[in-house]
Amino acid sequence: MANTRSAEKQERQAEKRNVRNRAAKSRLRTALKNTRSSIKGGDSDKDVLSTAFSEVDKAAKKGIIKTNTADRYKSRLAAASKRSAK
Repeated sequence: MANTRSAEKQERQAEKRNVRNRAAKSRLRTALKNTRSSIKGGDSDKDVLSTAFSEVDKAAKKGIIKTNTADRYKSRLAAASKRSAK
């Protein structure tokens, strides 16, 4: 429970950020899941990868995930896509 006005404001701001970050992380997870399932299904199309890469980059830019994590996600998706294309 906040004791001062500034602490109350900080609580409100934290809640807004929490909701925004949760939505962004959910959007990222959904994009990754959809991409992985389409790659498993044999559809390793460039559009599928580019939408996932875009979503990963947006999450990294907003600070939802770290840059190295974003790079790792993209690398693994590209490798999986390459394997399924063979």
